[in-house]
This record gives sequence, structure tokens and C-alpha cells, in this order.
Amino acid sequence: MNDNDLITEAGEATIEDTTSASADDLRAQLDAANAKADDNWNKYLLAMADFENYKKQMEKRVHMIVNDHRKSVLLRFLPVIDNLERALQFNASGDDKLRGGIEQTLKGFESVLNSEGVKAVDVKGKPFDPRVAEAIGTLPAQNGVSEDTVLEVAEKGYTLGDELLRPAKVLVAKTSG
Repeated sequence: MNDNDLITEAGEATIEDTTSASADDLRAQLDAANAKADDNWNKYLLAMADFENYKKQMEKRVHMIVNDHRKSVLLRFLPVIDNLERALQFNASGDDKLRGGIEQTLKGFESVLNSEGVKAVDVKGKPFDPRVAEAIGTLPAQNGVSEDTVLEVAEKGYTLGDELLRPAKVLVAKTSG
């Protein structure tokens, strides 16, 4: 048994002598360990940056999906509002109680749309703008009305914030001849 042997309760063990390693060998091992640590740190930073980019991308996607579904639901309300407005136009001299109920229902729908940021596009009497309206026909231009002026609105157009939700369907003035 020599000085490097050790007897423990678990058995015999040999202690290696590390003092014989040169300072250059230890410096090389330390440099290698530091290089590996730096490499692992850089990989960690890249992974964190990738994860942050992934989170931002997913937030954008979720926001886009929510907005698309919101627009879809709001678009489904518009034909109902159109029908209520038509009912009021054709029931001008009808039952006052029925008319009052239709008006209140229409006001309720309009209130919901306003709270969601939906606004009607006002195009009647203005020059035709294909960005917000769709021409479905023409009418003869009357005196004092310039050509391509919107004379009648067959179906209202709506915007959601700055985005067009539905174009207005209009009749445009044309000079005959």
C-alpha cells in the first residue's frame, strides 16, 4: 500500500496525483472549458432570441385570427340591419307599435356596431369612389348634378376603423348622349 491508496468503509480507492500536471496543461483545460462555456452561453442567447421572436409571431397570428373572426361576425349583422331599414321604409304608414319596435331593434344593432368601431360610409351626393362603393347601375344625370355623382344608395357601405368592411352599392349619375 502506498501513499495514494485510501481505505474507506466502501473499500479501497486510489487518489491520483494531479500535481504532476503542468501549468500549461491546466491552462489549456481551463481555456477549453471557458470556450465551451462561451459557446453554450451564445447558444442560450440565440435560443432566447428565437423564442422571443416566436412569441411575437404567435401574438400577431392570434391578433389576426381574432380580428378576422370579429370582422366575420360583424359582417353577419349588416344584412339584418339592411332588412330592418327596408322594413322601416316600406312601413311608413303602418302600425306605430310595430314601427317603434323595429326602430328600437335597429337602434340596438347600430349601437352594437358603433361600440365595435363600425361606421356607415356616407357616399350619397358625392363623387363616385370605387375604393368605398360599388356601382350597380346608372341613372340619368339631372340638371346641376355632375356625372359620376352617387345619386342613390341601394345598400350602405361600412368601415371598421380605417378598413372597409363592406362597400356601398350605389347608382351613379351618367349623362345620356
